[in-house]
Amino acid sequence: MASETNLMYIDGQWQEADSGKHFEVMNPATGDVVGTAPAGSWSEARRAIVAANRAFPAWAALTAKERANSLLHVGYEMQARKEQLARLITLECGKPLAEAEAEVLYAAEFVTWSAEEAKRVGGETIPASAPNKRILVLRQPIGVVAAITPWNFPAAMITRKVAPALAAGCTVVVKPAEQTPLTAMALFRLFEEAGLPAGVANLVTGDAQEIGKEFLGNPQVRKISFTGSTEVGKLLMRGAADQVKRLALELGGHAPFIVFDDADLDRAVDGLIACKFRNAGQTCICANRVYVQEPIFNTFAAKLAEKVRALKLGNGLEPGVHIGPLIDDAALTKVRAHVDDAVRKGARCLCGGRPRTEGELGKGHFFEPTVLSNVNAEMRIAGEETFGPVAPLFSFRSEEEVLAKANATTYGLAAYFYTRDAARLFRVMERLEYGIVGANDHAPAVPQAPFGGYKESGLGREGGRFGVEEYLEIKNVSIAL
Repeated sequence: MASETNLMYIDGQWQEADSGKHFEVMNPATGDVVGTAPAGSWSEARRAIVAANRAFPAWAALTAKERANSLLHVGYEMQARKEQLARLITLECGKPLAEAEAEVLYAAEFVTWSAEEAKRVGGETIPASAPNKRILVLRQPIGVVAAITPWNFPAAMITRKVAPALAAGCTVVVKPAEQTPLTAMALFRLFEEAGLPAGVANLVTGDAQEIGKEFLGNPQVRKISFTGSTEVGKLLMRGAADQVKRLALELGGHAPFIVFDDADLDRAVDGLIACKFRNAGQTCICANRVYVQEPIFNTFAAKLAEKVRALKLGNGLEPGVHIGPLIDDAALTKVRAHVDDAVRKGARCLCGGRPRTEGELGKGHFFEPTVLSNVNAEMRIAGEETFGPVAPLFSFRSEEEVLAKANATTYGLAAYFYTRDAARLFRVMERLEYGIVGANDHAPAVPQAPFGGYKESGLGREGGRFGVEEYLEIKNVSIAL
């Protein structure tokens, strides 16, 4: 029998799927079922959209301070319930508990920051071209927002979309990933406790294709915010064209991580490990191509391999674990295929390189943290996003050469480089064709700064005032006196 904690939340009520059917949520570390979620479809999505549209005028009419107070309650409760939420993330996503706790705090920051920014949304006046006119610029909420979120950050990806939308005065319908709906339900329990009016925030779970079609086809949805693959993002762009529906897309990445020969090697090694192996390499901004300048290549590779060998692989609930499982068998198959292809074409495996099939780890989707040397552009891993715990090392000679290689991709989400040369820092920073650049910094993503990519890595920005602006329309009002 389903409990109220594993139901959809529509129009202020916890509800079953119309079909009465459920799908199972699996722990990727053990293969155990950790819960169920309603197998909703277009009908539940439509009902949620109707509720959100009905609630929109009253929510938009509230003062910014009133909306902010509701959001602040959610943000503070997330912080207070960090351990409870983190355990849920680890159970359904697999990341180590310490990482899950960090995600909860990161997610809560999006809520509190957006709440504060709500009070800073304003308009402006523009000098008129005639003495009997006045020109005003108003910023007003778009309306109903449909948000589609991924599994790899099941709390932060929801709050990064929902919090600024609600702060701006929009109402929302969220469709979380099928792998991680339980965290979403826990967050929506907090929205309910905060006293949000019925219909302001809605949660639907189930068939991604059917729910997505309703989001695209329903004219009451004024904007879709999506984080996921570039392929799905392109489908959403095509579908949104019929209604010229607003889109925000945070799509795939293939981040270069460049280490120049003047870099602090220990700092660069530690930064790469933190960037590459967080969430078992299942992040859109993690390093995918590691370029190391020739004079330091062997030293860097040896230091990296030594530290990666020391990383503990295991169930994220166990103490001392650094690397958890991949999300499912398909992810494991892809990572193994990338490593096998690279080795077959001449790469040298310095550590790791295989899935774990024995003992307790054999019950889950575990792949050893891996470092590959002698990688070249002919290998699949050089052009495809691996989304796993594999660090492929490429060598380069000059700054010009590595910039050309780093930018030679259809993606443009995140890039990293390490140098102690101040002039080089500015040159490289300006020439990297990426929306996010970490200069001697492996963790550039923070709630107060814009997050988004160039080229096929997406449209729009999340985070900071830029994230709130994504949910506002600009209105020109010309007044004749």
